This record gives sequence, structure tokens and C-alpha cells, in this order.
Amino acid sequence: MSDWLNTLMAPLLAHAGMVWLALAMPVHWQQVQDTRSEPEPGTQRRLRVLGAAALGGALVACLQRDHPSMAVLVWVMWLTVAAVVVTLGLAWRPRTWRLWAGWRRS
Repeated sequence: MSDWLNTLMAPLLAHAGMVWLALAMPVHWQQVQDTRSEPEPGTQRRLRVLGAAALGGALVACLQRDHPSMAVLVWVMWLTVAAVVVTLGLAWRPRTWRLWAGWRRS
């Protein structure tokens, strides 16, 4: 994979992972879906697996770009940026994350 693609993939995967992990929590699911119902256990499990896989993919993208000590540092920084962006998005415009919940409204 080319360097520019790894550079782009790491923040995108970190962001996707944080969104999916946030949506796996009932309170954020309700906030985004604008409902009182909680996500089904299967949906919750799928979102957790997707989130963990995306965060792992971000680490792999960082490792392919830099040597391990620098890659881990960059990965942690991307995780921090993604967490802040998702937090602010959930606070100000929660329904914009509805797309990440699986294209449906529960």
C-alpha cells in the first residue's frame, strides 16, 4: 500500500472505530437514532467488533508507515483526535452519526 494511502487510512479507521464503539453504548445509540429503545444485542456486538477491528486497522496502517515506536505514538494521537471529534459530534449534532449505525433507523 502506498504511503499516502496509509496516511489517509489511519485517521479514517480511527474515526470509524470510535464512532462504532460509541454507537455500541445504549445512551449514544438512543441519542443518534432519536429513540428510547436500546440496540439489539446482535447490533451492539456487531458495532463493538467493527469498532475494535477499525482501531486495529488504524494501528496496522500506522505500522506500515513508520517504525513501531513512532507508529504507536501516531496511532494514539489519531485515537485521541478521533475521540474528541466523535465526542463533540455527539454533543452538538448526534443525528449526523446515524449513517454509521447501519443505514437504518431503529
